[in-house]
Parts: sequence; structure tokens; C-alpha cells
Amino acid sequence: MTYDAEATRRRILAAATAEYAEHGLAGSRIDRIATAAQANKQAIYLYFGGKDKLFGTVVRAKLEEICHAVSLDPRTLPEAVGQLFDWYQEHPELVRLLMWEALEVGDAPVEGERERRESYVGHVEGLTAAGLRDRATAQDWLFTVLGLVAWNFAAPQMRRLILDEPDPDRALARRRAAVVEAARALAAAHVPVPAG
Repeated sequence: MTYDAEATRRRILAAATAEYAEHGLAGSRIDRIATAAQANKQAIYLYFGGKDKLFGTVVRAKLEEICHAVSLDPRTLPEAVGQLFDWYQEHPELVRLLMWEALEVGDAPVEGERERRESYVGHVEGLTAAGLRDRATAQDWLFTVLGLVAWNFAAPQMRRLILDEPDPDRALARRRAAVVEAARALAAAHVPVPAG
């Protein structure tokens, strides 16, 4: 049987995603990740450089996954926001990872900050090219849209308390419809209608 380094990396990333989403950076344990990944701890340090770097890699990987899954175009914003909502619903670990990162790192630099910032710059430039009037508007627009969707999954207890909806599936369907409608209004306010 030959050793498959890429398969080991994938198993480590999957195990680390689950571990960090559940326990955060401080509460996670490399030995639990290694056991779940059926890998040894040395492989984690070899491939990822340690616990902090692995956490940064996990967060970046989930963010890249969502970037490839959904395109935020201001001209088709309601549909894109609906897709983004669905993606977050299917992948709640991203919100948990970002919440842990915020709790543990605060406003200090994060692991892989330069690469993550460059990714957002690319999105902002794409939004500006697609019709938003300037860079600052595109930045604000991107941050607002991401918050509009992610908050639904960041604080599920707030959703339950405010909506007074005992059925979680109905509450999420209601929130999805409300978020899509808010996106429609946001797009109407910021995207110029083509002449003709």
C-alpha cells in the first residue's frame, strides 16, 4: 500500500474543519485532529506548520469554497444571495470558524491575512466592474451582503427568539425570503439601470 500525501492532507483538513468549528482554535487539539484524520501529528506539522497555521488554512479553504460556489454580481443580487444563504445553511462550519476567529483573534491580524485580503479585493473590483459606482461602495456593499446572510447562522437563538417561529425549517425559509427581498432592494438602490 502506497502513502498518498494528498489524501492525507484532505483528511487532515476535513478533521481540522470539524475540530475547529466545534472547539475553536484555543480549545482544539492536534491529537484529536490526527486521530480523526487517521494521520500522525507529525504529518500535521509537516504539511501545515502547526495549529495556528492549520486553522488559517481551514478558514481560507472554506472561504475559497464559498467563493467558487457563489458569484456576487450586483445585477443578479437576489438570486446570488439566495444561493449564498443556501450555501451557508449547508455549511454552517464557516460561520462557526469565523466566529471563533473573531473571539480568539479579535481585530489582530489573522493567519493568511494577505491572501484573504487579496481575495476580497478581487471581489470588490469585480463588483465595481459590474456596475457599483466606486470602490468604497463596493466594499460596503460586499460587507453588508455577507453580514445580511451570515447573521442568520451566527446567532440561531436570536432567530428563534425574534421570529417566534418554533419550526426551525420554516424560520429559515422565512429568513431566506426576507434576505432575498432585502438584496433586491439593495441592488435596486445601487445598481444603475442600463439605458435603452
